[in-house]
Amino acid sequence: MRKKKVAISACLLGELCRYDGTTKKVNAVVEAFKDAEIIPFCPEAPDLGTPRERISVIWSKEAGHRIIADESGRDVTALIKGQTQRLIDKHPDLDQIVLKSKSPSCGLGTTPHLDETDKLLCYDNGIAAEMLLTAFPEVDISDELMFE
Repeated sequence: MRKKKVAISACLLGELCRYDGTTKKVNAVVEAFKDAEIIPFCPEAPDLGTPRERISVIWSKEAGHRIIADESGRDVTALIKGQTQRLIDKHPDLDQIVLKSKSPSCGLGTTPHLDETDKLLCYDNGIAAEMLLTAFPEVDISDELMFE
């Protein structure tokens, strides 16, 4: 019998992959999946590096939802989507996914979506979270807040 296969935001596992070079390790998440096959996942760090400038979800009529670097204005949407698609392609048999709340990539209903003037429009899913929800409609997808 195979172990339960769980993709977890790498920062929740203790990896120093956040924009500021820190982690957001959640021991309850680590403990909950100690007997599972864990697939660490960060859609930002592989292409953007660590540390890196902050990124935000920006919405415009012309471009829709994009992930934009706060200081440089660089559009990193394709990079985030590419890393997320690699996870989907490599692990189509995931049993569960645990993501980082409030992340522009991984937030589940907790990610600030801004307009082009940085005005808050709403809280919604991050771009990677949205892709994962679409790719894995039958999989339990949650964030670390479920473990507090």
